[in-house]
Amino acid sequence: MKMGLLRNPTMKSGDYLEGMLSDYVNSKTKSRSSPKSSSARLVAALTCLQFVFAIYATFLLYYMSPSIDLRTKPEFSWATRFAQQWKHFVIPPHVLSRYQETPASSLVRPEIQIISPSEVCEHENIDFVQKKSNDEQMIKLKREFYEELLEFQKKSIGTETLSELMKMKSKWDLKGPKKPKVTVILNHFKRKTLCSQLDSLLHQTLPFHQIWVLSFGSPNEFSLKRIVDSYNDSRISFISSSYDFKYYGRFQMALQTEADLVYILDDDMIPGRKMLQILSHVAGTKKYENSVLGSIGRILPFRQKDFTFPSYRKLRSKEAGLYLPDPAYDITVEKIVQVDFLSSSWFLSAELVKTLFIETPFTFMTGEDLHLSYQLQKYRNAGSFVIPVNPIDKETWGDSEHRLAYVSETTVIFKDIVQVRDDQWWKALSTGYITQWASMYPQKIDALFYAHSISEVKSLAPLLEKFRSTVGKKAYIAISGGRFCPCEEAATALNWPKSVCRERRFKIFDLGIGAISETSKSEVPVLQVVYSSMKGLIKIHNPSVVITMSDIDSDVKKALKMATETNTNGSTLVLLPRPTISKVLWMADLRSTALPNWKRMRLSVNIITQNRANSLTRLLKSLINAYYVGDEIAISFNVDSKVDEETIKLINSFEWPHGPKTLRRRIIQGGLIRAVSESWYPTTDDDYGLLLEDDIEVSPYYYLWIKYALLAYHYDPQVSLPELSSISLYSPRLIEVVKERPKWNATDFFKRVHPNTPYLHQLPCSWGAVFFPKQWREFYVYMNMRFTEDAKQNPVQIPKSRTNGWQASWKKFLIDMMYLRGYVSLYPNFPNQTSFSTNHMEPGAHISAKDNVVRHDKEDFEVPLLKQDFRQLLPAGKLPPASRLPSLNLFNQAVSLKGLKAAGAKLGQDVLECDATEIVLVDHQTGLPIRCAKF
Repeated sequence: MKMGLLRNPTMKSGDYLEGMLSDYVNSKTKSRSSPKSSSARLVAALTCLQFVFAIYATFLLYYMSPSIDLRTKPEFSWATRFAQQWKHFVIPPHVLSRYQETPASSLVRPEIQIISPSEVCEHENIDFVQKKSNDEQMIKLKREFYEELLEFQKKSIGTETLSELMKMKSKWDLKGPKKPKVTVILNHFKRKTLCSQLDSLLHQTLPFHQIWVLSFGSPNEFSLKRIVDSYNDSRISFISSSYDFKYYGRFQMALQTEADLVYILDDDMIPGRKMLQILSHVAGTKKYENSVLGSIGRILPFRQKDFTFPSYRKLRSKEAGLYLPDPAYDITVEKIVQVDFLSSSWFLSAELVKTLFIETPFTFMTGEDLHLSYQLQKYRNAGSFVIPVNPIDKETWGDSEHRLAYVSETTVIFKDIVQVRDDQWWKALSTGYITQWASMYPQKIDALFYAHSISEVKSLAPLLEKFRSTVGKKAYIAISGGRFCPCEEAATALNWPKSVCRERRFKIFDLGIGAISETSKSEVPVLQVVYSSMKGLIKIHNPSVVITMSDIDSDVKKALKMATETNTNGSTLVLLPRPTISKVLWMADLRSTALPNWKRMRLSVNIITQNRANSLTRLLKSLINAYYVGDEIAISFNVDSKVDEETIKLINSFEWPHGPKTLRRRIIQGGLIRAVSESWYPTTDDDYGLLLEDDIEVSPYYYLWIKYALLAYHYDPQVSLPELSSISLYSPRLIEVVKERPKWNATDFFKRVHPNTPYLHQLPCSWGAVFFPKQWREFYVYMNMRFTEDAKQNPVQIPKSRTNGWQASWKKFLIDMMYLRGYVSLYPNFPNQTSFSTNHMEPGAHISAKDNVVRHDKEDFEVPLLKQDFRQLLPAGKLPPASRLPSLNLFNQAVSLKGLKAAGAKLGQDVLECDATEIVLVDHQTGLPIRCAKF
C-alpha cells in the first residue's frame, strides 16, 4: 500500500548551479574516456545519488511521523528542488540516456511539466432526461406525505425558506467580521467530474480553506493527480492510497482538518456557486449549529397497518418513506426539512465528525450516510437537515445537475445491498434512533423491560409474558446483545421464535452493546451505549415503567436511571428483586396511568411496643420475611417511659435492611392513646403510616397488598375515591361496634357479588392498617378539638354504637370523624378471614385489662395469615374497579358512599355546624376545618 500527500510545486531551474556542475562533469569526461573509467564513474554517481535520496527520505519520514501534524501543510518543495538540481550533477544527461532502460533509472524521474486543466480535464455527459412519474396515485400519496411532514415540522420545530434562513443571525455571516474555514473533501473513484467540482468550488461566493481530493484504491489515481496538479493551487491537495477505504475513509480524513467546518461531497455532486456561503451561514445559527446539513435526504419507512415496517425501497408504498428532493414526483425542497439521513453531501462542524466513530458501523461496505445521522442524534442530539433551494437559481442548489434525484436509476438497487441497508436502519430504530415517524407518531406502551444477561431475561420472563398476554397492554424488552446477551438466546429463553430478532416489528430490541465495548475494560462504553440507546427507545415508546432487576450491573443501573429521568413524559424506573417478580404479576392489571406512580408512595412501619419482647420478636421476624419489591421503607419503634430492658436491647440489635430505623422513647408515661396517635405524622402527601402493635403478625404479602391497593385506588388519575382514608390488613370476624358483638363473615355476606371481593367499610382497623396522610392530619386536629378525659362529655354520640362509651381510645375519635365525614377503609376478603395481619390477643392496655369487662375470645380475633399469592383469589384475578367496590356503614350494613355522608350530616355533631345536606370541608395540608360543603 502507498499513501502520499503531494502538491503542485512551483519549480525553479537553478541554471547557474546546473551550469557549474555540467562544466565540471564535462572536463572529467574528456580526461577519462575508457569504458572502465565510465563504469567506475557510474558506480560513484549512483552511490552519491543513493546518499542524496537517503537524506531526502529521512526528511519525508520525519514529516510523516505521528508526532507531526500534517494539517499544518509542511512544504516539501525545497527537497524536491534540491534533488532535481543534484540529479544533473550526479548523473549527467548523456549518462542518464545510456542507462535509462535499466532498473536503476527508475530512481530518477524527469521534471513534471506544467499543464493546464484544459489539457487534462474530462467531463461526463448526463445521458438521460429526468423522468417524471405518471402514477397519479403515487404522486398524490408522496405529495400528501411530504405536506404532512412539513406541517408537523412547522408546528414542532419550525421550518424556514432559504431567504428566511439567510436573514437569521449567524456567526458565519458573510458580512460579519469572522469568516469560517471550510475544508472540502472530494472522494473520487471512476467518475469524470473532478474538474466540474473544482471549477464550482473555485468560484464560490465564500472561498474555501482547503480542498482535499481523495483517491482510495482508484484505477484513475494518476489522471486524478494530474488534474489536481494542473490547477496549480496550494489550497488543493491530493491524497491517495492503493487501499480502498470505502465510504468511511473520507470521514476518517475529515478528523485531521484544522478548519471550522467540513463539506464532504460525493463525486457526482456539483454544488452551486453560493452553496458554501449558504451552508456556512445556516451552520452558524443557534438553531442549526448542532446539525449536519445537506442537499439530499431520506425519510425512513413508517409503520404499516400490520405493525411491521416495509423496506425503504418498497415500490408503490407510502410507508416506504420519502426521497428529498424528488423531481420524479415534483417535490422540491423550498423549506428546510429534517430528514432521517442525508445522502451525497454533508456539511458539519469538524467537532461533530468524531461522533461517527463512537460505535462500530453495522458494515463498512455501505450505509455511512445513515450511520452518521444516527450517531449524531444518539450521542449529540444533532439533527440532519436538507437545505432549501431557490428553484429558479441554480447557484443555490447543492447539486446543480440533480444527478442523484433520479431515484430509480441512480441510487443503489442491488437486492443484497438493499437488504443490508434495511437491516441497518432497522437496527438503528431498534437502538433508539428517533426517526421522523417516531417523532410524528409517538408511541405509548405500558412497560419496557431491560435485561443485560440471559439469566435476567429468564427472571423477567413471567412478568413480561403477563403484560403481553393482558388485553390492551403493550410491553417490549431491550437486551444488551453481543456477548452479554445474544438475541437468539434471549428469544429462546422467552419461548419466542428466533426470527423475532430479524423481523421489522417491535418486540425485542438488541442494543448490540458489544459494538463499542467488546474488548473494553472500562465501564464508560457500557454506560454510554445503554444510556443513549435506552433514552431513544424511551422517547419513542413512552413506557409507563422501565422494568429491570435490582441486582443488575451498577453502571447499567445508573445508565437506566439517567435515561428514564430524561423522559419528560414521566417514565419510571422499577428495580425488582428476583424473588418478587413472580409475586407482582398484578402490575399488568394496573392502568398505564397508574404505573408511573410506582415509586411515589413512601411507607413507614411504626411499631408501638412496651414490654413484650417475645411478641415483638415474632412481629419483626414476619416483617423481615415479607416481599418489598425493592422499595425503601423506614421503620420506627415507639416506646413509653416504662419500657423494659429486654425490649430496648432487642430494638437496638435489630437490623432492618429496607430503610432507616428510628427509636422514640417518651420521658413521661403517656398511655396507649398517645403512643399510637403520636407514633407517626406525615411530612408529604405521599407518606403513609402503617401502625402495628407488638402483638400483631403480618403476612409475607402484606406490603404487596398495600402497594397494589394504593396504585389501583389512590394513584390512578382515572380513579376518584376521596372517601378512602386507610387500608386494612385485617379481616374482622365480629361486628365490634354493636353491643352483642355478633359474628360476621364477609365471604358469605358478599357471595352474590363475589365471595372474595374487597370492600369499603366505615370502621377503621387497629390491628394492622395503613393510614393516609391527608386524613391523618385531619384526624389530629379533630381529636385535639374533641378529646375529653370523660367519654360521656364527648359531644358525638353515634346512635346504637358501643363506641360512645369507649374511654382512652384513639380509635373512638377516628370512628367519630369517619362517621361524620363519610370516610371509609379498604378491607381484604378471603376464605376463612385469611388476612395480611392477625392479632394474637396478648394481655396489654386493653386486652385483659382490669377495667375492661368485655370478654375477648382469641378465636374471634386471631385469623390465618395469607401464605400464597392472593391475586388468584380476587375477582377475575385482579382488584375490581373502584366503582364496583361494595361499601358498608359502621354497623356492617350495605350503604352507598353518598348514603354514608348523608348519615354523618344528619347527625350534625361535627366541629362546625352544617346543614343536613353538608359535611365539613378540611384543608388537607393543615387538617383544619374550613367550611361546610354540599356532598
